[in-house]
Formats: sequence, structure tokens, C-alpha cells
Amino acid sequence: MTAFLGRRLAQALLQIWGAITIVFIALRVLPGDPAELILGSQATPAQLQALRAEMGLDDPLMVQYLSHLGDLLRLDFGDSWRQGVGAFQAALERFGPTLTLSAWALVITVVLGFLAGSAAARRANSLTDHLISVSSLVGQALPPFWIGIMLSLIFARVLQILPSTADGTMASLLLPAFTLALPFVGWLGRLVRTGILEEMNQDYVRTARAKGLSRRVVFYIHVLRNTMVPVVTMLGLLMGNFIANGVIVEVIFAWPGIGSLLVDSITFRDYAVVEAVLTVVTVCYITLNLLVDVLYTYLDPRIQLENA
Repeated sequence: MTAFLGRRLAQALLQIWGAITIVFIALRVLPGDPAELILGSQATPAQLQALRAEMGLDDPLMVQYLSHLGDLLRLDFGDSWRQGVGAFQAALERFGPTLTLSAWALVITVVLGFLAGSAAARRANSLTDHLISVSSLVGQALPPFWIGIMLSLIFARVLQILPSTADGTMASLLLPAFTLALPFVGWLGRLVRTGILEEMNQDYVRTARAKGLSRRVVFYIHVLRNTMVPVVTMLGLLMGNFIANGVIVEVIFAWPGIGSLLVDSITFRDYAVVEAVLTVVTVCYITLNLLVDVLYTYLDPRIQLENA
């Protein structure tokens, strides 16, 4: 376990360094001058030059990069010129709403996905199975922004039973959470269906049934547990996906999360906040993957992390 964690932590550090480097280069090759955005179009050339010098933007790119890495080692991402607070603080303040939205989307995905996958597996090759399979494919094909717009039109504008934007209530959480979850419900359902059908044909199932165990006990105690190993992989990736890729959903529903903060910061060239946000998301994604690997050993003792 120690050797495995050491390797994974080393990989995580390399991935974080790579993400920071890519973001640093990308932000500085994009058109637009942060000094002009801060001071406005009425600023004089002398004022612009002074601000660039203060921000270190007139230094050679390599000097900026090395200085930036040194700051990050102290967890100093700088200050947000738009919000007047530390960039890391701004990212953490908006991470809470994103985590809440992602957690609810994961709950919806798990509940609906397991119900759909179990129903399809227990009625394999029936009309129910075919309907669930077709619905899952359609759900995966629909882009999230279209789902979000349609849900908002139906439930917020036509039926007027749910708010279309975040207003601090639980009701305002439902539409963005369903928008994030729906494309992955079918994906999880198909994975659960396939896993259950494979496990039902294993020798241990026939042995358990021969010993007199009921079909319900065999299904819920033995089959579902063994089906969870590949499912857990997907759930860890899904949570990271919801956190990292919920930008469009947060913008559509004006959700005050880290995704909408990222869009605003890129638009206004708030470099410090962009790098803080992406670093937080990268660390969270890597941590979730590590937790999934460790959880394997509890679901399937045959998996040895030392040899992973």
C-alpha cells in the first residue's frame, strides 16, 4: 500500500505541474492585455506600462514562469484584481456550491442508474430492457447545454414549478443537478446491467442457489457487491467529471460555483484566479481517482494495490 501511494502521489505531482504549466502558457498567449482590462481604455501608456511592471508581465516568459512556480510552492496564487481578495480564497469560496451540485448529481445518477440497470438485467431482452437501452443511448447523445435549456423551459417557464436560476433554495438545485446527471444515468444503467448479467452466470451464483439461498438474497448480497467494482471506477470518474465539466451547467443556471468563476476569470484575464481554480479542480480529480483505487481493496480483496 505504501509503495502504491508513493507512486500515485508522485504521478499526481507531475500531473499538477503539467496542468499548471499548460495553463500558464495558454493564458499568456491568448489575445488581450490584462493591464488594459484593469485600467480601462482611458489609461495612458505610462500607466499601462507601470501596471505591467507591477504585475511582472513585462518580464521574460521564463522569468515569469519560475517566479510563478516559486509562489505556488507557498500556495500563493496572488490576488484577484477583480474581487480584491486572494485568488486561492476566491476559488475555495466558490468550490462549495460546485461540490454540492456535483454530489446531488452523483446521487441522482446512482439512484436512477441502478434502478434502470437492475430492471433491465432482471428483464433481459424484454420490452423493458429495450426501452431502457434506447433511452440510455438517447440520453448520452444529448448535449448538456440542450438538456439544461429544455429543462429550464419546461419546468421554469411553462410549468413554473422550479426556479431557472440559483436563488439559495433546494428547489433551485434540482434543474442543474438533473442536467448534469441525465447524460450519465444511461451510461451507469448499461454498466450495471452488463455487470449483473455477467455475475448471474458465474459458478458461485449457481452454488448459492443450490444451497437454498433465495434469488433475492443472492442478487442483493452477492451479485450487486461484485458488480460494484467496475461501477465504483465510474462513480469516481463521474464525480471528478461533474466538478471539472460543470461549467456550462453553472453558466446556464447562474449557479455560483467554481465553473462560472472560471469563465468570468478567463474573460477578464484574471490569471491568478484561473490558475487557482484549475489547480483546485486538478487536485480534486486526482484525489478522487486515488480514493477509488484504494476502495477497490475493500470491494474485491483479490486486487492488490502493491502490484497495481
